[in-house]
Amino acid sequence: MQHRRLVAGLAALAATALSLGLAGCSTSSAADTTSSSTSAISSKRCAENKAAGPITYLSGYQYQSSASILEYIAASKLGYFKDLCLDVRLKPGSGDTAQNTKLLASGQASISAIAEQDLIQARANGIDITGVSSYSNAGLDILMTNKDITKLTQLDGKVVGNKGFVPAAVEAMMIKAGVDWKSLQQVKEGYDPTVLPRKQGGLEALTGFISNEPNLLRAAGDPVTVWQPVKYGIPSSIGAMAANPAFAKAHPTAVEDVLRAAIHAYQYCSSSDAHVTQCVGYAADLSGATYDKAQNAKIWKTEVKTIADNPTPGQPLGGIDPANVTKLVAMLHQYDIVPGSVTASDAKGWFDDRYVDAIYQGGKLVWPAP
Repeated sequence: MQHRRLVAGLAALAATALSLGLAGCSTSSAADTTSSSTSAISSKRCAENKAAGPITYLSGYQYQSSASILEYIAASKLGYFKDLCLDVRLKPGSGDTAQNTKLLASGQASISAIAEQDLIQARANGIDITGVSSYSNAGLDILMTNKDITKLTQLDGKVVGNKGFVPAAVEAMMIKAGVDWKSLQQVKEGYDPTVLPRKQGGLEALTGFISNEPNLLRAAGDPVTVWQPVKYGIPSSIGAMAANPAFAKAHPTAVEDVLRAAIHAYQYCSSSDAHVTQCVGYAADLSGATYDKAQNAKIWKTEVKTIADNPTPGQPLGGIDPANVTKLVAMLHQYDIVPGSVTASDAKGWFDDRYVDAIYQGGKLVWPAP
């Protein structure tokens, strides 16, 4: 799952965030943007984008400041969508990836944050959506241990906590590192990461997300060792987006320019601490008084760093790596997540890189649109 429920300091967010059925945030008005009131693109392209009508963006989890969420909020608030004649309506997702894929396939959403591995699984189950971009082959899923664990094989026979299941990427990493998988005592834990430093119930390791639990534990004075699957060559994705196929086919310039505006906003929001504060503030405005700005700023900075440390080979930001798709299919086969009848060739056809290709020239994002 690409996005998720927060723990500890962010738990109250769920109670105050807008529900999926509410209006969310429409494209920015002149009062809350820094753009001009006129279009920045040609009249022809402007007309094409306006013809797309309202475009519903569905987040992965509420208005958390994660990659694939914060930049879309910022693109709306900064007026980037308006500059490209796009009427983008923001909707907060519940954290249920399966629900997002169904809303996207049914046309109730136009574009949504869907991890590459989740898209493959959805398509294998007959849910028709198209992958249109991804920021990195790294993933957010991690394993945490206390500092006394210096190699993963020390976990043999030990208690390992998870949130209902061990993510495939984490399991693949542990097995590749030589862990005796069958010897592990797996237990389901809640969303309080402090059970790890307290070694509650003999706990020696805990699954989590790189931008969340490690930051919370570090702030509490309990640093842990973080084990990342990407460092073991395990495939995943961050910031991947998918679109409704019918919408994308009917309005290709709109899909291009939604991605263009979001990536432009990503560059803005990651360019300085002041911009991080500004962009996280936009998310806080949508979420309510309980939104933890400090923790969300850490989430954003951590994910941006992870993406920068693990650029997609041979691709600009947003480009899709076919080799990663092939590796994901192999991993999903290994853990019986998708049937063997799903081939790498099938999966590659479920992603379309034409939209990202169209917004770059010479490896640089073209802003505004032609």
